[in-house]
Amino acid sequence: MTPTARPLGDHLREWRQRRRMSQLDLALEADISQRHLSFIESGRATPSRDMLLHLAERLGVPLRDRNPLLLAAGFAPVFTERALDDPALEPARRAIDMVLKAHQPFPALAIDRHWTLVAANAALAPLISGIADPSLLEPPVNVLRLSLHPQGLAPRIANLPEWRAHLIDRLRQQISASGDPVLERLLKELLSYPVPEAANDAHTDHAGIAVPLKLSTKAGLLSLISTTTVFGTPVDITLSELAVESFFPADEETAAILRSLSLN
Repeated sequence: MTPTARPLGDHLREWRQRRRMSQLDLALEADISQRHLSFIESGRATPSRDMLLHLAERLGVPLRDRNPLLLAAGFAPVFTERALDDPALEPARRAIDMVLKAHQPFPALAIDRHWTLVAANAALAPLISGIADPSLLEPPVNVLRLSLHPQGLAPRIANLPEWRAHLIDRLRQQISASGDPVLERLLKELLSYPVPEAANDAHTDHAGIAVPLKLSTKAGLLSLISTTTVFGTPVDITLSELAVESFFPADEETAAILRSLSLN
């Protein structure tokens, strides 16, 4: 059965339960009566397009999944999905490139909803080159696979158990929020990778503020913390699913190493 063949109420109920919200919770959040919401879920009432989009917003439904809600209610899709190289997205692509370039000499990369590498600045290349399995760097590059694969970056990550737990937790949160089967398969794959005992790092000097990535390189040990940036008000599905991961030096030694690498 296709997503659009399902009744609207089933879609709403699924998203509400995924968010662990009762009908009363959602009704209060959306500022409507619980009775009205109950009628919508049971099919006894049909919401307006604006009401449906309002409910989707309160539920935090990803843009990709709002079109099926609209179709199930008999409305036309609202949200477009363009390739990133589409001329209409040129301003967004230019903004991403500017952010990546401005972050040098520190590494930064853009990823899509499946953690596929979309773009990166020059500072990333020396950190990921020379891995045991070069095929992990062949497009499309999955950043999580590259990071945790035993023939990828994993042997170089000094605090692998800690960093692995951080990435796995982020992925699980994404799956909980989206129910994406591609991410579920990726999680299953990542959990099958061994975690070498030698990679265990007993030092946790990040003072609880952020989980660092401690990466061994020929130039020395890097200690990095990361931030995630997304577009604030996207109405295009592609843009809504893009994120820029920016890594910052957690100490002066790391900053000095990264600056020296940028000169080579």
